[in-house]
Amino acid sequence: MLDAAIKAQLAGYLEKLTQPIELVAALDDSAKSRELDELLHEIAALSDKISLRRDDSEPRKPSFAIHRIGTDIAVRFAGIPLGHEFTSLVLALLQVGGHPSKAAAETIAQVQALDGEFRFETYFSLSCQNCPDVVQALNLMSVLNPNIHHVAIDGALYPDEVAARQIMSVPTVYLNGTLFDQGRMSLEQIVAKLDTGAAARAAEQIKGKAPFDVLVVGGGPAGAAAAIYAARKGIRTGVAAERFGGQVLDTMAIENFISVPYTEGPKLGAALEQHVRDYDVDIMNLQRATKLIPADASASGLIEVELENGARLKAKSVVLATGARWRQMGVPGENDYRNKGVAYCPHCDGPLFKGKRVAVIGGGNSGVEAAIDLAGVVAHVTLIEFDHRLRADEVLQRKLRSLPNVDVIVGAQTTEVLGDGQKVSGLVYKDRNDGLMHSLELEGIFVQIGLLPNTEWLQGTLELSPRGEIAIDARGATSLPGVFAAGDATTVPYKQIVIAMGAGATAALGAFDHLIRTSAPAAAAAAETASA
Repeated sequence: MLDAAIKAQLAGYLEKLTQPIELVAALDDSAKSRELDELLHEIAALSDKISLRRDDSEPRKPSFAIHRIGTDIAVRFAGIPLGHEFTSLVLALLQVGGHPSKAAAETIAQVQALDGEFRFETYFSLSCQNCPDVVQALNLMSVLNPNIHHVAIDGALYPDEVAARQIMSVPTVYLNGTLFDQGRMSLEQIVAKLDTGAAARAAEQIKGKAPFDVLVVGGGPAGAAAAIYAARKGIRTGVAAERFGGQVLDTMAIENFISVPYTEGPKLGAALEQHVRDYDVDIMNLQRATKLIPADASASGLIEVELENGARLKAKSVVLATGARWRQMGVPGENDYRNKGVAYCPHCDGPLFKGKRVAVIGGGNSGVEAAIDLAGVVAHVTLIEFDHRLRADEVLQRKLRSLPNVDVIVGAQTTEVLGDGQKVSGLVYKDRNDGLMHSLELEGIFVQIGLLPNTEWLQGTLELSPRGEIAIDARGATSLPGVFAAGDATTVPYKQIVIAMGAGATAALGAFDHLIRTSAPAAAAAAETASA
């Protein structure tokens, strides 16, 4: 089942096992059970520290547990964790087998201190790039704390469960039988949600931090580049990020990052964070900025950034790299049926709509790519574009037109999402040519209509464009002295990863130049006063 190269690589990883583990399989007579049995036999043959046995008492079949012999430590997969989840399988083998995690020591201590009984179930799809973060975090938590249990469930293999729980978005996590959360979550985010005192402790810790020379707000490609370039100057650098990696984490395939023919968003996001951590940078994760106070308006005489938890960070210069998020349609019913048929990630959620009728809203590259991908999974796709023509690259349009189960409607404005109270049942659109209203019966709507800058918190503080983008000059400087900006939140015309990285470097160099030019005169004036 695994090719020779992967087996050799996996065997190398399994040399790191320090504790004996056993794979406990629950199987039936299905083809998927035979596939899983083959996979588990191949894995067990790669290490003398791994044994295999069968126990069909587990109700979910096919499934298997990875169990540390002589302990209660175990994780379970209900499905065959290949595709995006193969890394989750490898990490589970290593961690149950005693190999230490690279998670931060303080986070590990938080997990170990959690009190109570936690039984997590995560529904994932093998094509979901957001799911592994959640699966891996909860697997690690179940290894670290005996009161935490986790099973990762491939929704495609358990359609009855998915239907019963009306799961229309992955990852979806249940805790003790009740919906816990949906969407990408990091280990730190999950722990913070369980540890109710974490936010207050973080705020107190932040309040005691000394001022930064450069404070970067945002942890995407622009923010990471800015932090690295600032830190390399030997100045005190901090990063306050809501989630490190930013929107890159939600990107499936990246094929235009120069010198790297192919990578995926989560992999690039992890590499960005690791590169920043190679330098002396104070990274403050899970921190949402809510207010920017200019130096001339603050009591400290420094630029201040207020966070959602009430703490304030002080800095001599600031780089704003807060990025952007998916734009919503803003029509009745959209929020009501979000994750109940309204989705924004076709790669993640597409498999849940197998054999169903869906719509894609948006005729740019993202929308057309989504329609092409979905056409191979769902029964029928209707692409709806507001403009009177598609805006995607011609090569994508040709591919779209070749698909027999896709209809394209242009010059159409979506006006309402319809539902039965539990899930999407259709949508209403207006024909922009004749003004007539039309309705479509369908079960899923994938919104792909561009980006919205994360700049609402800056309204009235510095200059923004009519689209809400931060106005910057060639050096990344904003309308406020000492405040620079970079990436998708700014007026830079092209929203691309490689451009955001370059802009982040530019903004950091601009901030450093600002520090040199403002601190040198101040130091000279102080010296002159002292000698007088």
